[in-house]
Amino acid sequence: MADAPGPAAPMSAPAAPLRRKMIAGGCALLLLPVVPRLAQAATILAVRTWPADEYTRVTLEMDTELKAEHFTLDHPHRLVVDIEGVRLSAAINDLVSKIRPNDPYIGTVRVGQNRPGVVRLVFDLKQDVAPQVFTLKPIGEYKYRLVLDLYPKVAQDPLMALLKDAENDPLAGILENLAQDSPTEAPIPSVEGQKLPPVARKQPDEDVAPPLPRATPGARPGRPILIALDPGHGGEDPGAIGKRGTREKDVVLQIAHRLKKLIDAQPNMRAYLTRDRDYFVPLNVRVQKARRVQADLFISIHADAWIKPSARGSSVWALSQHGATSAAARWLAKKENDADLIGGVNLGAHNAQVAKVLLDLSTGAQINDSIRVGTQVLNEIGKINQLHKNRIERAGFAVLKAPDIPSILIETAFISNPQEEQLLRTSAHQQRIANAVLSGIQDYFSAHPALARRA
Repeated sequence: MADAPGPAAPMSAPAAPLRRKMIAGGCALLLLPVVPRLAQAATILAVRTWPADEYTRVTLEMDTELKAEHFTLDHPHRLVVDIEGVRLSAAINDLVSKIRPNDPYIGTVRVGQNRPGVVRLVFDLKQDVAPQVFTLKPIGEYKYRLVLDLYPKVAQDPLMALLKDAENDPLAGILENLAQDSPTEAPIPSVEGQKLPPVARKQPDEDVAPPLPRATPGARPGRPILIALDPGHGGEDPGAIGKRGTREKDVVLQIAHRLKKLIDAQPNMRAYLTRDRDYFVPLNVRVQKARRVQADLFISIHADAWIKPSARGSSVWALSQHGATSAAARWLAKKENDADLIGGVNLGAHNAQVAKVLLDLSTGAQINDSIRVGTQVLNEIGKINQLHKNRIERAGFAVLKAPDIPSILIETAFISNPQEEQLLRTSAHQQRIANAVLSGIQDYFSAHPALARRA
């Protein structure tokens, strides 16, 4: 009789550790889908809102790039945004209190955990919107950002904004004729008629200076000379920041408002602001706005900064198509042209290619006219402030590339210099800058009336 089967032979020594490794590896595989899910929960660092007549921007800053989906609902109008990989937190709940009563687009917002790992934002809207939702990678002081731009379905027309600003003005009829005669094209959003932001150390009777006595010839029979004033930066993009915390975007907006008041007080001149409050405007849109209102001159207003606090003085810049005048000029132009990266532009927008083409069309004639007007403005500024250089400087600023409008960029002072930062904070010095720029504008059009507007 055959022997009964004996007990199983013991496992060999090398086989036992191998089996334990396989079991451990299997456990690890089972755990892998769970551990990363816990690790990927993002932290909302900050929530910011920028309401304006042109559009409202909502920004969520976070430590990790996230995916978001959105859709709109009618009756009533709502925007729904689902954000994946985030949990409810105090920062995201703070969005509710950030919505201002005067926001033209958002009435209220509701925040809730829609499902595990997904937070839902529901914006109750005051009107129908065309939303743009996109993400931005870290740059400068910012981490990852989720940006919600709420545009009106029908964009506002800058020419209509000019008419609104001139309701009680005898030149309103002229502006209305200009609006009727303008070429038909997609309107560029704009805002006008807002109150001057408060400025530090306001002095009595400084906001409006009397019109200067110099006569200014008309740009075209029956219409005023139109100056497009472009306060740099805004919204998400603060520009340069001084040692005392002075932000470039605030100072240049205040100067632009003062200059607009001076220009509007002249008998045959009017000013138009590319932004009149604290919100971001892409560089190419600033150019498009000036062209849409058929501006005779474009002036971008900034406050310079440098790595050393000793740098000081005002400067005026014109466009260069073939390289900057110095290494510092190249650095400055790159810093200003990076505004779109900092402020946040949806590069997937349908007009991105159109914008690039527009900004490559500048002509030699435009640059020559820009140098002429820039020289006049620089001479006047030199009477009230030290100049960084006694001549016009040139670099490839994107905002100066309107092909048919003389365009200059003014660096009013070095905000990185403690003494000049203090001057920029005072209403008295802001008014002196505005007066000087107006004098330069008038000198230009007095000497070159044919350049005011080519038929």
